[in-house]
Parts: sequence; structure tokens; C-alpha cells
Amino acid sequence: MAAPSFFLTTGSDPMRVFAIADLHLATVTPKPMTVFGPNWAGHPELIFERWREEVRPEDLVLLPGDLSWAMRLPDALVDLAPVAALPGTKVLLRGNHDYWWTGAGKLRAALPPGMYALQNDALRFGNVVVCGTRGWLTPGHEPLSEDDERLLNREAERLRLSVQAAARLRQPGDHLILMLHYPPASPPYPPNALTPVIESARPDLIVYGHLHGVNPERVPRHIGGIPAFLVAADGLKFRPRLLLETGEGKGQTV
Repeated sequence: MAAPSFFLTTGSDPMRVFAIADLHLATVTPKPMTVFGPNWAGHPELIFERWREEVRPEDLVLLPGDLSWAMRLPDALVDLAPVAALPGTKVLLRGNHDYWWTGAGKLRAALPPGMYALQNDALRFGNVVVCGTRGWLTPGHEPLSEDDERLLNREAERLRLSVQAAARLRQPGDHLILMLHYPPASPPYPPNALTPVIESARPDLIVYGHLHGVNPERVPRHIGGIPAFLVAADGLKFRPRLLLETGEGKGQTV
């Protein structure tokens, strides 16, 4: 089945693309995020407040994983409901803590209007195409275990499916954004199973989350020559990051 396209009605204003990962919402399954630092105190309210300050209804917001601590989909939907009510169209990606995400079909049927799940496919909104996968640990200073290598290879195959779907959707002039939850590479950033898939996709930019307590300005801003943005919520001070404006002559915001 071909991946769907969605054309947003933006009036006279160009659609803008934002991203913020690692919302770590915990309405039904309490999880005090302050164990990771006092800056997490009241973080859902900070995210919602700053989201409303930045995002308009015609904008697109990418959410690259670790959205809810829930263990079951009905409980995760309680966390997702206030996010769905915020301005903008939302694209969800699975993170390593999204245990409630057990299958794309069931999830998509349950999501509120204006929310879309990305898994093994791609989505097109106006002239923006989004592809991606969760990712996994990548080799860096230490080699991966056999199990981690297997999981990384599985994620590379899922990314390949998504990239192929994006190629079918992409039209001349479209912007391609590749989403991951895990970083695409680990220090000292040697190539890994994801690398050739990303290179074949030739995305305009990469977004990822997962890393906490890390200043987004102090991680590599390019992976294989492609602009890459760490968008974990705490690093952004819980404010969605503007990535792209899609009006004439606009490109990525760096």
C-alpha cells in the first residue's frame, strides 16, 4: 500500500516545521523526571506553554519518540490527548521507552485527529516529506554486542522501507526530513548500519532525541554532511525547535 500524503491548508502563511522529542508524559504511569535534574520540574506544563507560544495551527510538529511512560495504548492516549489539542499537525515516532506502541495499525486507528504515526513508511505534508525509524545503539568507542548489532540491523531495514516510501512520495522541490529517536551515530561517529541508508535518502536534515543533559549546540551539527539537530526536550528548555519554513526561498533554520 502506498504511503499517504496530507495537504495542509495554510492560507497565506507558509507551513513551518518544528520538532521536540522526549516529552516523557506520565499521567497514568507516574514517573518523576526530576530524577534526571531539577530542570524537569513541571515539564509537561512548560512544554504545553512554550508550544502554544511558538506553533500555529497550520504548522507541522515532529515528535521523535519517548512520548509517554505508559505501558498500554489506552493509557498512552491519555497522555497524547493534550498534545493532540495543541496547535499544529503532529507526527509521532516510537522511542525506546514507548512500550505502549505495539503496532502501527492499531495505533493509527486510535490516534486523535491531526496525529500521525510513522513506522516503516513515510508521510507527505504539503511540500515536506517525513521518513524515519526509532534507531538503536550504534558502535562508537566500544563495539556493539551481538544482540545490539541485530537490533541495529533491524532498524536499518525499517529505515530502508521508510526511505523507499519517501522516494515514492517526494516531488521536485519537496523537503525531506529524516527522524530518528536514537542518534544516527555515536562518538567517535564511525559509519554503522544506518549510514548507507541515510546517505541513499539524501535528506535535507536529520532530527533525533534520546540524549538528556546534553546541550544541542555541543553535539555535531552535521552527520555525513547532512544538518542534524538534537531535539530532546530538556536540551531545548522544553520549547519546540523551528527547523524549516516552507515559503518560497525558505530553507532550514540552523
